[in-house]
Amino acid sequence: MNETDDVSALELAALMCSRVCHDVISPVGAITNGLEVLADDDDPEMKAHAMDLITKSAAQASAKLQFARLCFGAAGSAGAELDLQDAKGVAEGLMMGEKASLVWAAPAATMGKDYVKLLLNMILIGMAAIPRGGEVAVSIEGDLAKPTIKVRSTGQAARIPEETAKFLGGRAADRFLDARAAQPYFTGLVARSLGLSIDARMDGDAFIVEASFVEGGAGV
Repeated sequence: MNETDDVSALELAALMCSRVCHDVISPVGAITNGLEVLADDDDPEMKAHAMDLITKSAAQASAKLQFARLCFGAAGSAGAELDLQDAKGVAEGLMMGEKASLVWAAPAATMGKDYVKLLLNMILIGMAAIPRGGEVAVSIEGDLAKPTIKVRSTGQAARIPEETAKFLGGRAADRFLDARAAQPYFTGLVARSLGLSIDARMDGDAFIVEASFVEGGAGV
């Protein structure tokens, strides 16, 4: 698929903001519900349940926001490097509220912030490929200045997410980009901006999304 230029920066920013809001609205709503129970119910058991709900939901909201900051935001200055252990930490925090588990096989090193952004976005795609849960395995190989980044997802009914199949390689003129599809589209943009080729495919029963360096030009 050839990437088109019909998605403006303003439109993409709005879609990505919608994505972040969608991710955090559920735990924030749960916190609100818990506070209402604390205010209106005198049953000690209900109050204890409400406090447990508030604690877990606050942790989940925090984890989602910390992940989104690195995944979608502008952490660090231009050309900055980020610690891969920090990326691992935010990914593990996100996974605590999800059905999937994380296996991390990346070096303890720093890496260009946009490579880290790409990696975290690939993890989101890997999670979407196993909606019933399973394992998301992350690996980084080669020179960290020109890495090969791979996310392999295994689990019941693993498949290529529809939005990834349609938008990872760019947006065709006849396809509508919504907040759900904006994330794989954004992932493809980040990869190509780094000169990486990115591909999503099935390998038997496992889903793989992989980005690797392209000599002499931008990825596809």
